[in-house]
Amino acid sequence: MDSCLLIAGEKSGEEHAMSFFQELRKNSPQTHFYGVGGDELQKEGMELLFHLKDFSSMGFSEVIHKIPFYFKALSRLEKEVKLRGTKTAILIDFQDFNLRLAKKLSKLGVKVLYYVAPQAWAWKPYRTDVLAKSVHTLFTILPFEKRWFKDRGVHQVKSIPHPLMLTYKNELASIPKKPFGSWDKKLKILLLPGSRRFEVHSLLPEFIQAIRELKKTHKIEVHLVKVDHLSPHVYEFFKDDVDVWYPSQDLTKAMRECHLSLAASGTVTLSTGLFEIPTVVCYKTSLLNEFIFYNFIKYKGAISLTNIIHDKMVFPELMQERVNAHQLIRIIKTWIENESVYNELKSTLQETNKLLSGEDFSVPEYMAQVIYE
Repeated sequence: MDSCLLIAGEKSGEEHAMSFFQELRKNSPQTHFYGVGGDELQKEGMELLFHLKDFSSMGFSEVIHKIPFYFKALSRLEKEVKLRGTKTAILIDFQDFNLRLAKKLSKLGVKVLYYVAPQAWAWKPYRTDVLAKSVHTLFTILPFEKRWFKDRGVHQVKSIPHPLMLTYKNELASIPKKPFGSWDKKLKILLLPGSRRFEVHSLLPEFIQAIRELKKTHKIEVHLVKVDHLSPHVYEFFKDDVDVWYPSQDLTKAMRECHLSLAASGTVTLSTGLFEIPTVVCYKTSLLNEFIFYNFIKYKGAISLTNIIHDKMVFPELMQERVNAHQLIRIIKTWIENESVYNELKSTLQETNKLLSGEDFSVPEYMAQVIYE
């Protein structure tokens, strides 16, 4: 039986994998998949050497404490590849770890399929050298990326529909209409405070404070999507402030139900863009991470994928101390009290899915072909 290494070191990476994994297994029935993933991939038959909850970290200060673990994991994975005679690997996002692994694998003759190109155009452009030398095929998910990477020496590049387009394929065909004033009886606000413990601890209190203030003048129903791999205790303190709770797998249901969203920066803000939900994108990190970001990273553009794709500030972005109740309330009131502003935003969001079409080919069929080559 053939074997294929698969690395999905974050929850968003597992979500990307689930957009093609079931079909890939059908196209590669004799292939055993193993590596790093979460509960969903394990349920689909993947052997987990490491669970993604042990891999996930946020920012420089969290990563630095896990460096010994990451090096041990790299060594373990390299040994497993040699032991199993693995010839193909699918590495999903998780840039720092996967690029190091890609270099090791290419030296072993492993064909590396790198799914979701690192955002080298935003920071660390030198990563294109590693990709050019180590990767069999690079899959890009943003409209401009294929040309950008090819111009810098990465020859085998495939532009694919964003994985969320596949995940939500059926649901996007019938997005509920939420015209201005549809919240007259009850404004339903969706809270998406992140997939990491640090994010929830830093953002959720700010979200709740804003909601408490808004409730003094508006009828509001609070919806919140919990992340399954985080302990329920993370949310316990605010249990009386939330009216409707959802598990991670019901994110689509939550987005179809709600009018507006307050969300941590990440892939989920593209989900809200696709579902045409006005969203305030929020990002908080440690002072050390903030210092590194502002002094060592050249990229100064948008942080939300919806904004990056549209090449303009569609969603307001609040960072660090600007994530506070006053700012959140100001933005929400602008949307629900100004019809022209709201309608213009909704009109722009309707174009989001058109910008993410990609090339016309089957990702799982292509991957299966590379595995069998």
